[in-house]
Amino acid sequence: MFISEPVVEKLIELDEHIFLLKIKSPEIADIIRPGQFVNIKVCNSVNPLLRRPFSVCDVEDDSFYVMFNIHGEGTKILAEKKKGDCLDIVGPLGNGFNLDGNFEKAVIVAGGMGVAPFPFFSKKISDGKSIVTFIGGRTESEIVTYGLENIFIATEDGSNGLKGNVIDLLKKNESHFIDQNVKFFGCGPNPMLKALKEYCLLKNIDCEVSTECAMACGFGICQGCPIESTTNSEKYLLVCKDGPVFNIKDVVL
Repeated sequence: MFISEPVVEKLIELDEHIFLLKIKSPEIADIIRPGQFVNIKVCNSVNPLLRRPFSVCDVEDDSFYVMFNIHGEGTKILAEKKKGDCLDIVGPLGNGFNLDGNFEKAVIVAGGMGVAPFPFFSKKISDGKSIVTFIGGRTESEIVTYGLENIFIATEDGSNGLKGNVIDLLKKNESHFIDQNVKFFGCGPNPMLKALKEYCLLKNIDCEVSTECAMACGFGICQGCPIESTTNSEKYLLVCKDGPVFNIKDVVL
């Protein structure tokens, strides 16, 4: 883990209110793994006071990318950053996805901005493993396909792809993965993750999910991001330190 002041290289607007921020940091870019995150202090003032957690979306040479949409004061400030601005960043943090194992196909399931960790994931998946990606959003404006491959889309209003949610999309396209040696990887809103867990348990499919939670410190000191455990005798785990990636069998969603 590094506490450093990486430099903004560029800000890319993918769509209205959806951004990619490229940050130069050889230390973080060299060791980050898919599913890990960084905690960013967006400004030097006390408003907002707390750091903001962001999944690392992609890595390119000595730089990494974070993807975000504007949904509060912190992300609004981040969307105003310019080339050469310094950022106060702690990372890499948490535990990422386990890409090892004997599965032959990775099935990505993402809702809204839950696509954020998967461009880097798709780049780092082992040779010989294929990928199929299922994306869901409320409307077409919430669908982001940057860095993804073999994509199927659902929107709740029917403006792009199947009309329905991403679990409906899975059920409609089971021929692309059922009876194959697969492992599922998910990220998105908690209701989506809960539905994904129910689906995978019913189908007896191994699945890891990246959970979302407000975090202050990012490494377990503040105890502010508990998630209920199904296996730990202490009952609760911490999203920042024990996650954010968990096997669906190990946590209550």
